[in-house]
Amino acid sequence: MTTSPDLLRLAIAVVILVGLALAAATFGRLAARRQLAVAAGRAVLQLAVVSLIITAVLSHLVWSLIFALVMFGVAVGTSARRIGAPRAWPWAAAAIASGVLPVLAVIFLSGTVPWNGPSLVPMAGIIIGGTMTAHSLLGRRLFGALRDDHGLYEAALSIGLPRPAAIAEVTGRHRIEALVPGLDQTRTVGLVTLPGAFVGVLLGGGTPLQAGAAQLIVLIGLLAAQTICVVVGDRLIRAGLLLPKELRVALVP
Repeated sequence: MTTSPDLLRLAIAVVILVGLALAAATFGRLAARRQLAVAAGRAVLQLAVVSLIITAVLSHLVWSLIFALVMFGVAVGTSARRIGAPRAWPWAAAAIASGVLPVLAVIFLSGTVPWNGPSLVPMAGIIIGGTMTAHSLLGRRLFGALRDDHGLYEAALSIGLPRPAAIAEVTGRHRIEALVPGLDQTRTVGLVTLPGAFVGVLLGGGTPLQAGAAQLIVLIGLLAAQTICVVVGDRLIRAGLLLPKELRVALVP
């Protein structure tokens, strides 16, 4: 089964949904109305552009690879800015790539998903996007802990712990928080939500079994990529490489 969207109805629904978000932000006095409006506007423009070029991209594997690299670059830049460490983007790239590359390699080399443009772009997009989110959560939570508990860091140094171990004393208990969204999604799949891959296969005419298989490889792949990224990112933070400028000054002699 395939469906073609009614653009007028789609536009009406989008406007209403954005209005609901803005109304809720106004009622709750959240300082996020501009961010919500900008995010919605960007989503409309970006998806419109992608929809125009995606057919050409998917028809050639080389162009699909280039498109995947662009997605990766945008993810790295977005996450590096989100954690307040834009100058540390090479290390952010290393952390995200450490999760994305092995997972995509397993997915495609195992033959679970065919190696072609129509499979590469959506699969890479899902894995890159989920890993980016875990990386951003890791950085924001660990950097916040290092700012708030600087005294604990100094105390750890004072008893002779090396810098990486002193950082770990502050950040160790917070690392798992970066995996909470992925863990919750995996634990509740089919019970609370039917994620995009499952619904997409069904809308494309696939059987429920095929949809379940596609969603399983996506969820487990995401969990693996996010876990690897969190472990590598944590090691880079302990090494004083993946840090915002002010924390680098405060923690790295």
